[in-house]
Amino acid sequence: MADHPDREAPAVSLFPGVLLRGVLMGAADIVPGVSGGTMAFITGIYQRLINAITAFDLGLIELLVARRWADALQRTDAAFLATLVLGIAISVFSLASLISSLLETQPLLLWSFFFGLIAASALVLLRHVGRWSPGAFGGFVGGVVIAAGIGLSPVFALPGAPWSFFVAGFFAICAMILPGISGSFILVLMGMYPLVLEAIESLELLSLTLFAAGAGSGLLSFSRILSYLLRAHHGPTLATLTGFLGGSLLVVWPWKTAPSDSGGTLPLLPWQYGVQVGDSQIVFCLALMLLGFLAVWLLENRWGGLEQ
Repeated sequence: MADHPDREAPAVSLFPGVLLRGVLMGAADIVPGVSGGTMAFITGIYQRLINAITAFDLGLIELLVARRWADALQRTDAAFLATLVLGIAISVFSLASLISSLLETQPLLLWSFFFGLIAASALVLLRHVGRWSPGAFGGFVGGVVIAAGIGLSPVFALPGAPWSFFVAGFFAICAMILPGISGSFILVLMGMYPLVLEAIESLELLSLTLFAAGAGSGLLSFSRILSYLLRAHHGPTLATLTGFLGGSLLVVWPWKTAPSDSGGTLPLLPWQYGVQVGDSQIVFCLALMLLGFLAVWLLENRWGGLEQ
């Protein structure tokens, strides 16, 4: 069995720091267009999270078979993961109804706040790219194009059968751990977002179990690819993630319309929105954009760059 000294995490206070990070990740993951991975990155726990997830491997199985429980817990950074998952669960189950309600009643204000969050997050990632090689620049452009393409994609609906929850969980979790790509928005594109929210609100155990199984499968497989890319191609990978964030601004742009001949949405300028749709609420929207931007700045100022 190979040793993984890099798995050993520093001793830190898990409460309330890691718990709060989990709450922020959970809140972000509920909203289509916002990534929990973004919150993990800007609060300084992204690499530790990836390391903890990829520790679930054959080496862990050897430890469990040998009944070396303490080593197994240390290898997986179990206390950190448990605290983070607790924070995510608290946020998801307490905020699901509120976010769902705000998406229905105050969509412009909610999207404006998250637009500010993502714009600031993109600037945070830019600071970590380092040297801009041709590969990094190409990754950045590719990330912008892919995220923007997702943002303009038409919605297609899975049938809503039990297996759909497994498939939705598999693909959504891959997006959730990437800064800049929203797992919730992937659920929207698959037509599963309202079904998953309903399952959470009404505690439909079968649907939630299938969703969790799909998410677990996707997480364990995709996290290894991401971990390798961050180790072997750090700059280009971060540049690509920054591009994802930049392109995803199109997803969370508040003023949008859905033409009758298009399955997707098209962004509008605020004054165009006011003419075609209704009150653009531009003053309040700009204020919330600024608030979201400042929130990320405060998070980065407090935790940025600290892998703890």
